[in-house]
Amino acid sequence: MIDDETQKDEATPEGQDETPADEGPADQAAGPVAEDGESSSQAAGDSPSSTPPAAEAEDSPQDEDASAEGEAVEESVEGEASESEAEVAEPVAEEKPEEQKKPKAEEKKKDVIPGADLEPIAVEPEERPLSAEEQARLEAEEEERAQREAALASEEEEPKAASRAPAKIEGDARYLATGKRKTSIARVTLRPGSGKIEINKRALEEFFPRPLHQTTVRLPLTITGYEKSVDVHVRVHGGGISGQAGAVRHGIARALTEVDPELRGELKRRGFLTRDARAKERRKAGLKKARKRPQFSKR
Repeated sequence: MIDDETQKDEATPEGQDETPADEGPADQAAGPVAEDGESSSQAAGDSPSSTPPAAEAEDSPQDEDASAEGEAVEESVEGEASESEAEVAEPVAEEKPEEQKKPKAEEKKKDVIPGADLEPIAVEPEERPLSAEEQARLEAEEEERAQREAALASEEEEPKAASRAPAKIEGDARYLATGKRKTSIARVTLRPGSGKIEINKRALEEFFPRPLHQTTVRLPLTITGYEKSVDVHVRVHGGGISGQAGAVRHGIARALTEVDPELRGELKRRGFLTRDARAKERRKAGLKKARKRPQFSKR
């Protein structure tokens, strides 16, 4: 037992000398393990520090060049990023004036009336229903128009009536007739002649200066064709000029029916044989005229 302990004590100084020798390989072995750890950290995505330690930077010029290149790359990346940010900021800055212009454009659009440029469309108004009075008035106008058209058509047929040959009148024959209109009375005498008309011992143009009254008197003779084959002598009194002209026409038409009874139908159709009963209505008591009343006063 003693011998063994002595051997161990003797062996310890030698073991101490050997341990530093053994620790060297252990340290060397630990170095690669650290390198393996760094490679594992790089594989995991951890970026290694771009700047080496200060001691190594002083010793290695290549590391200085690499660090300068890294700084240049970082500056270029930062410059590009700043340029991209500026480009993004420029459209935003440009959009602001457009946003400010939009309200002005909208204000201008509001000032313009919508549809001012369009052409107006003519719309016909809807016909309102006619009242009973308006309907009656329209019917009366249509009847009057029809009567006027019938009168014009009958006047156009006058040449046919005049083309009929007048009857022969003996030299000493006389045909008497009486015509009336309003308050006028005309006594007419027809004799064979050249168409001379005498009223109250005066010529027709002198007694009736108006062409309307002259045409009224000659109308029965013109229609029947006796205008230039008989002479007319008339005595008329009462009424006015218009009433006397109507009375003379009525008397001449009646005298012609005595000359030729076949003329009755034509003269009757035209209304020359009908006594026109229209006259002025008489005045009533309490009124100024036939229907005119004095003004009513409430107080």
